[in-house]
Amino acid sequence: MKPCSIPLFWKLAGRSFLILVCVAALLPPQMKGQVARQPVRARRAMVASSSSFASQVGVKILQEGGNAVDAAVAVGLALAVTFPVAGNIGGGGFMLIRMADGRTTAIDYRETAPARASRNMYLDANGNPIPEKSTLGYAAVGVPGTVAGFDLALRKYGRLKWAQVVAPARRLAQEGFPVSYAFSRGLRMAERLDRFPDSRRIFRRDGNYYAEGEVFRQPELAATLARLEKRGPREFYEGETARRIAAAMAANGGYITLDDLKNYRPVEREPLRGTYRGYEIITFPPPSSGGIVLLNVLNQLEGDNLAALGAGSAEASHLLIEAMRRAFADRATLMGDPDFVTVPVAELISKDYARARRATIDPQRATPSADIRPGLDAPVSEASETTHFTVVDTEGNIVTNTYTLNGPYGSGVTVPGTGILLNNEMDDFAAKPGAPNYYQLVQGEANCIAPGKRPLSSMTPTIVLKEGRPWFAIGSPGGPTIISTVVQVVINIIDHRMNLQQAIDAPRLHHQWLPDVVMWEPYGMTADTRRALEAKGHRLDIVPRYNGDAEGVMIDETGIRLGASDPRNPDALAVGY
Repeated sequence: MKPCSIPLFWKLAGRSFLILVCVAALLPPQMKGQVARQPVRARRAMVASSSSFASQVGVKILQEGGNAVDAAVAVGLALAVTFPVAGNIGGGGFMLIRMADGRTTAIDYRETAPARASRNMYLDANGNPIPEKSTLGYAAVGVPGTVAGFDLALRKYGRLKWAQVVAPARRLAQEGFPVSYAFSRGLRMAERLDRFPDSRRIFRRDGNYYAEGEVFRQPELAATLARLEKRGPREFYEGETARRIAAAMAANGGYITLDDLKNYRPVEREPLRGTYRGYEIITFPPPSSGGIVLLNVLNQLEGDNLAALGAGSAEASHLLIEAMRRAFADRATLMGDPDFVTVPVAELISKDYARARRATIDPQRATPSADIRPGLDAPVSEASETTHFTVVDTEGNIVTNTYTLNGPYGSGVTVPGTGILLNNEMDDFAAKPGAPNYYQLVQGEANCIAPGKRPLSSMTPTIVLKEGRPWFAIGSPGGPTIISTVVQVVINIIDHRMNLQQAIDAPRLHHQWLPDVVMWEPYGMTADTRRALEAKGHRLDIVPRYNGDAEGVMIDETGIRLGASDPRNPDALAVGY
């Protein structure tokens, strides 16, 4: 890609940002993390996201007087243009906010099941899941929440007008941006886009794949964003955009109606709080399982000296695997939308409960998952393609946000005439309790389908405080591996004293109870460690791809902002000023 092949809009964004983006674009993907072993440093503010273009948008908004919330909304909208595999206005997610005055909130803009949804809607006459029905096409789509969630965040905690934060994304879609190697490769692998005419037309140039260096323009998405910019966020739910979504649903076997769109509302929830070795953890509550599992795993591990065992050692890895095994067993049965089921949050994140779970861990042997059951009675009744971004502004306001289409490019559907890719979030429900979903997660009755219900999620936006002051904020995509990614970044920083970039770069492993297998990254474990874990009874399976795309920001003791993006995503970038 030629470093100068950037639209005029970006040339106006500031010379220093262009240098950062161009240098990052010229680095070989395998070298990016090694070159940036130290975090990016800035005195005033920092944005870390999965797209260099979106990170630039966020910093420009901050320079124009916006706060972290304004910048986060602008970044999220920009990612819908530059990172369509997961960035979206046709999906949903979670935004965790901590204002400089100490106020915290968790904005839940997760998708909801349509009013016509029913418990057995994805099962055949024999009670078995119908292949692809909950993962591909119009029937897989939940009611999108992203636009409404961003609107709520901006109105209550932002400083700028809605039109100001939409405009950069609209210009990006209109003027286009140069396609990176990773972007081009992702489109080549996205077979689902070929199955829907509008997706095929937009993401294939004259029937061919977009090549690295070509400019990708999205005029229909630009027109949609222009309507939102001019008429406001409710246009998505009650205007021309809503009518086009509803009409496409009706014509293609989808379930979402105009009333579903009109009635969608995001929800503000109280964040979860816990501690780990004296540091305060602020994270997301249900319908995310992420915060509960994160705190539960950390509480279990608090009784062990991980620092002495060493980062990546067989002993430390064994304890981490066993803690995750137990926490994910609880997730499978005990968690769901708190507006529909009672989730025993206080018990699950308590230190006493973790001690009881930890007492069942044998330091010398793996416990078969078949022998692990939830530690409490069950209540009665996404890709992995998610993306994360983190923003810290000059005042110390923090936003850490995870949002998703669920699978890669969601359902594969682009709504005709809008450029909007839609989610396949209905697969995050338990279509058949006890049967694994797209991510091989087994889920229970608490997460069965019901109209208006939000599906259980693994998204884990998290903020860590040191002596009562913000220290770092982190999150990641990756389906269930989101949780293990955030856990390991936190452990790497607190226990192993890594800097933010090292903590993100470090190899990761994952265990989610079922299937009973330890997933580890290519080149992420020595042969000695593998043999030691196998000797303890663990079954190991290398994953064909790297886990997660962590995007974090830290504030050091002098107030300097430190930003770090994951080298697993060569298009990600931390930008500050």
